[in-house]
Amino acid sequence: MENWDEVRTAYQVARMGTVSGAAEVLGVHHATVIRHIDAIEARLGVKLFQRHARGYTPTEAGLDLLRVAQATDDQFSQLVGRLKGVGDDVSGELVVTSLEALAPLVVPVLGAFQRKHPGLIVRYLTGARLFRLEYGEAHVAIRAGRVPDQPDNVVQPFIDQEVGLYASRGYVARRGMLKGDADLKNHEFVGSDDENSRAPFHIWLRQNVPAEAISFRCSDTYSAGHAVRAGAGIGFVSRWAAARDPDLIEMHPALEEWAGKLWLVTHVDLHRTPKVQTFLKFLKQAAREWAV
Repeated sequence: MENWDEVRTAYQVARMGTVSGAAEVLGVHHATVIRHIDAIEARLGVKLFQRHARGYTPTEAGLDLLRVAQATDDQFSQLVGRLKGVGDDVSGELVVTSLEALAPLVVPVLGAFQRKHPGLIVRYLTGARLFRLEYGEAHVAIRAGRVPDQPDNVVQPFIDQEVGLYASRGYVARRGMLKGDADLKNHEFVGSDDENSRAPFHIWLRQNVPAEAISFRCSDTYSAGHAVRAGAGIGFVSRWAAARDPDLIEMHPALEEWAGKLWLVTHVDLHRTPKVQTFLKFLKQAAREWAV
């Protein structure tokens, strides 16, 4: 590509989603952004964006450009660090994604990491959607469940996600303690709204508790935890969260089969950049203090 400015502009439009947002990041007039986008699309002979009232949405070609531009930007930052004699230079953006339920653990780590590297801009993305590392949507993903198998990703085992079966003190005052497996049918439970959920604890709940007893159903574990705290029923809560909540009472001895795995996932193009490697080391060190 002859003109890196055009590539960089397209990258920022894809990342920000609007011309005005890209113009602000780049420090240029919005007309310059539009001119660069028109020029690069004409040069390549493809549409990189779908224009609509809310902004610009990348096409498949635009997403491919976003991935390449993100990798190039990170590699350039790595080169600048080496030329300056700073092998572990950490600057620019760091994008990390995880399930929302992990936010109480991940956010403090990200905050501490950003304070250690004040030239860094942190973006923390949560939600059920699988952010695509191959399109540059994130540098590091913390994923749960089975081993991620997307091509071109580097996958490392992280920690076990241990959960327990808890109820609020209000629920126990109202319905009493759970008296063994034979008593499961006599209680109310908080479960998943996804009847095909492959989470080990959801499978156990479906196999051992009558469907009618799972009377409160949620689409995600974060909401389910709040339902348990509100007294809606007995439900699964991560052990690290329960240890910090004096209102929760453990209702059943924890079983090994409930535990799940967490994985650290990075894209092969970015895995060995100083920014990613420095953050992974920092995150692993912090995780040793998590009570999960």
